[in-house]
Amino acid sequence: MGTLALVTDATSLPIDYDMPPLLEACQTVGLATEVCSWEDPATDWSRFDAVLFRSPWTWAERLPEFLAFCERIAAVTHLITPMSLVRWALDKRYLADIAAHGVPVIPHKIVAPGADPLRAVQEFLAAHPRAEEFVIKPTDGCYSKDVQRYARPLEAAAAQHVARLLGNGSHVLMQPYVASVDRDGEIDLTYFDGVYSHAIHKSAMLMRDGTVKVPTLEYRKARVADEDERAVASAALAASASHLGLERPLICGRVDLVRGDDGKPMVLEMELCEPSLNLTFSEDSALRLAQALAERLKS
Repeated sequence: MGTLALVTDATSLPIDYDMPPLLEACQTVGLATEVCSWEDPATDWSRFDAVLFRSPWTWAERLPEFLAFCERIAAVTHLITPMSLVRWALDKRYLADIAAHGVPVIPHKIVAPGADPLRAVQEFLAAHPRAEEFVIKPTDGCYSKDVQRYARPLEAAAAQHVARLLGNGSHVLMQPYVASVDRDGEIDLTYFDGVYSHAIHKSAMLMRDGTVKVPTLEYRKARVADEDERAVASAALAASASHLGLERPLICGRVDLVRGDDGKPMVLEMELCEPSLNLTFSEDSALRLAQALAERLKS
């Protein structure tokens, strides 16, 4: 069956709550694994039969370096997450791509480097006159880093935030803040090999006072996904595969949903390259993932 590298880094591994149950499950199904840091230059990646990205989350601060790393290892072994998906999934501009396939997503505006930050904020607010609050985030970020919630009158402060992100070379995503998140939170649905596995409820992370909570386990709990939620999440994954021309379903992925003012679910974001999978909230979910991985390594 071969050996599978599970890729992380020293900073992220302590908050990768999925790694312990996944390692145990891989052992149960007879799948040899090794935990490796993408930042370790001494690793010989060619000795692995396949590589799975699990928690290399420092990529958000060093994206060009991480992409170059992915290209290097793709040349010597099998990336379970193909390079086309890696590049696409690490940039939230994918929202426009899945929306083009008819998937409901939160309305948004993308601001590119070189744009006027204040004008961008003003144009966004003019386009969304009912948005009492809005969110600014880099398209190439993760784990709530550089994400901020603003009240509508704070357009000057928001423009400064946009300017800082653009100055770092990032594109910027602006979205109306969805009021239901404060009341109902979000639901995150996890899939293995294209099949729904489980879901969690996550509390609001962005507070009105500007505080941003780190999405640790205390803000999550198990939840059963409703039929309409599963339909939207499945459509988002199908649209992703279709857009990229992938021949096989994604080995694992997470789709995060919120409900709009009309009560219908829509995509907040997706994690398809190196997702936190909330394995500790669903019995046997780690085993289901390990079995899917074992089948992939056989083929």
